[in-house]
Amino acid sequence: MDNKELLSLYTTSGALLEGHFLLTSGRHSDKYFEKFKLLSQPEAVKSICTSIYNKFRKNDVDLVVGAATGGIILAYEIGKQLGTRGIFAERVNGELIFRRGFVLEKRQRVLLVDDVLTTGGSLFELIKVTESTGANIIGISVMFDRTGGEIEFDYPFHSVHSEKIKSWEQNNCPHCIQSVPITKRGSTGKK
Repeated sequence: MDNKELLSLYTTSGALLEGHFLLTSGRHSDKYFEKFKLLSQPEAVKSICTSIYNKFRKNDVDLVVGAATGGIILAYEIGKQLGTRGIFAERVNGELIFRRGFVLEKRQRVLLVDDVLTTGGSLFELIKVTESTGANIIGISVMFDRTGGEIEFDYPFHSVHSEKIKSWEQNNCPHCIQSVPITKRGSTGKK
């Protein structure tokens, strides 16, 4: 799946929204991606995950790990396509941890996945909790990179779509300055 096809999926699914939005990171933006409008469509998820599968299929992935919640769907489908398991880390009291009996083994070859990259906060947390297990991270992939490739990870990185989407701190937000009402969409439970 190329960038044009992914953007077409976002548009036709109603996932691409314009306005004044409060992002999970606390920043404000004039574009919001309602990822679950897309992630609720099995064929769209399969297509997105096939792009990630094609990038990492030769890397001998033992396990796919996602961050709750969008990363759960991606980890499951990519794991299915790779012929392995897909598990996830989730927030408890604001901290990303492995629960539900999910255990990573030392030297296990792990692919990390997430849905939308804005500041990298969730992925950096997922990297930290994964590294603490002794597992080997062989790569990171996201469905949508809002930074246009500006965030550096210490691992091979892949995004199905990458685009620089403007975002601002509240005190620099042009919509706040113009008193445009803000909308808060989904929440990951971050503090």
